[in-house]
Amino acid sequence: MKIFELIAPCHFGLEAVLKREIQDLGYEISEVEDGKVTFYGDAEAIVRANIFLRTTERILLKVAKIKATTFEELFDKTKALPWEDFIPVNGKFWVAKANSVKSKLFSPSDIQSIMKKAMVERLKSVYHVEWFEEDGASYPVRVSFMKDMATIGIDTTGLSLHKRGYRQLTSKAPITETLAAALLMLTPWNKDRILVDPFCGSGTFPIEAAMIAANIAPGMNRSFLSEDWKNIISRKHWYNAHDEARDLMRLDVETDIQGYDLDGEIVKAARENARCAGVEKLIHFQQRDVKDLNHPKKYGFIVTNPPYGERIEEKANLPQLYTTIGESFQRLDSWSMYLITAYQDAERYIGRNADKNRKIYNGMMKTYFYQFLGPKPPRKKKSLE
Repeated sequence: MKIFELIAPCHFGLEAVLKREIQDLGYEISEVEDGKVTFYGDAEAIVRANIFLRTTERILLKVAKIKATTFEELFDKTKALPWEDFIPVNGKFWVAKANSVKSKLFSPSDIQSIMKKAMVERLKSVYHVEWFEEDGASYPVRVSFMKDMATIGIDTTGLSLHKRGYRQLTSKAPITETLAAALLMLTPWNKDRILVDPFCGSGTFPIEAAMIAANIAPGMNRSFLSEDWKNIISRKHWYNAHDEARDLMRLDVETDIQGYDLDGEIVKAARENARCAGVEKLIHFQQRDVKDLNHPKKYGFIVTNPPYGERIEEKANLPQLYTTIGESFQRLDSWSMYLITAYQDAERYIGRNADKNRKIYNGMMKTYFYQFLGPKPPRKKKSLE
């Protein structure tokens, strides 16, 4: 059984959540860096990580970590790598993405071109051919330079893992599925507690919460690039992982998950997305203004991604909007509120300082995950039999 190093990228600031997820799947962590977690696993691990992990963007099969400060050095060190261990003679291979931070080699297109040439030279010498048809499975390479150190991996995923397959319709500024899942996992919410998103948009927070509650594997209804890697991954691993995912599902779970939005068409889109995800029975969507937010039960959760004025004309409305959010939250007895926003005056207008505040990069945008903590519910007394 061959053991690989696998790289799981994530949003900056959420590495601890992903690390816990990987450990819960049973794999050993080798390294945690900004925006990625590396772990050890076999061919089956590639499959299970793609199907079960909620908070990573993709799974890369690590080929090597090399230092290169000149293109000549990059060519020689890339050529020295055992590409034949991963790419068969008919494999389609290219350097799909290159990025560089604080490194002497900084041109992505040049890095891509040099590395492709080096890979071709290596495989020509191993397979004793002058021309590659590249009509087989795809093996896209990704390379990331940081301070002259290049981490090289082959993408096992294809379309990013935040593409669960359920979001057919989106609102103006949707939060990604992987980010929504990670933020939910940062809260103490569980399936027995109330959850409301008063700015639900296309429904991502409620849908991800329902999938967590019902234990639905996020990748079970989509395909992956490495399904065609017959030289590395046996088909039985895919069958076994899908069987495992089906066995773990609990669609009969009882939940109180709600999503509101002021736009009726957006609410319809959220319902349709929930139907595509198979969780429409676990969520109540409703057209409702945040000022009308109320709930008779205690100890609930607001988890939301409110508007934060990306357009200049919207910025003028933010003080009143966040004041209203604060007033609605204040009316909810013993609730907690978690909101992600790029609006820096959020606490001021909500009317209280957050108990915790976490900086998270959503793409290139710096956002804040404000956490307003309510009291813990009393423990249920165990009934005496």
